Amino acid sequence: MPDEPRPCLSIVVACYDERDTVLTLLRRVLASPWVAEVIVVDDGSTDGTDHELATVDDPRVRIVRHERNRGKGAALRTGFALAMAEHVVVQDADLEYDPGEYGDLVAPLVAGVADVVYGSRFVSQRPHRVLYFWHSLGNKALTLFSNMCTDLNLTDMETGAKAFRREVIQSLELEEDRFGFEPEVTAKLAALGSRIYEVGISYDGRTYADGKKIGWRDGVRAGWCILKYSPLGRRLRRAAPPRR
Repeated sequence: MPDEPRPCLSIVVACYDERDTVLTLLRRVLASPWVAEVIVVDDGSTDGTDHELATVDDPRVRIVRHERNRGKGAALRTGFALAMAEHVVVQDADLEYDPGEYGDLVAPLVAGVADVVYGSRFVSQRPHRVLYFWHSLGNKALTLFSNMCTDLNLTDMETGAKAFRREVIQSLELEEDRFGFEPEVTAKLAALGSRIYEVGISYDGRTYADGKKIGWRDGVRAGWCILKYSPLGRRLRRAAPPRR
């Protein structure tokens, strides 16, 4: 842990139909001494999330709205472009990831040894809600495939808890609009030669009944994104026989 917390983080919250959780999430985020600003991108919510956000009265919070739902990746791009603090943290709006752990997550950044930090759900001794076997297996399979194509040794490529030096994340040309953001950003960080660290985090995963949105189609897209954006994936595609 760094010795003294200081407000050096831009927190980017991609938010879609999170009326029931977004205000609780913001209270937890704003309670962290690490937070300099919070950028909430309401990605075309239709459940009244915008009305909940309209009640927020804190000068550290900026709210941006997409008029239609464009996807998590598109919302994060909007937030990254607006970030002004030294480091940028991705925070989901659904309370699965704990803002109270920002100090641990950004410690390698603050120490100057990392460009990027991934919060891993699979190397931590902290509490984890036990949920879907096949979802967990899919995450691990995608992480393994990503590692094969990027020559990294991550344990949790799909984690929603990621922290970046601001100039690093703003230097990337990101393209994926939905959950393909995770493998795309990993592949492009690897190609950039970024110093990537992992730290263990807790995880309070929610069920599909609670509003979890990622599905098997997103997993298929993630596999394609690994092939599309990673250096090895691009070489494999170039080596493939031409279509007749």
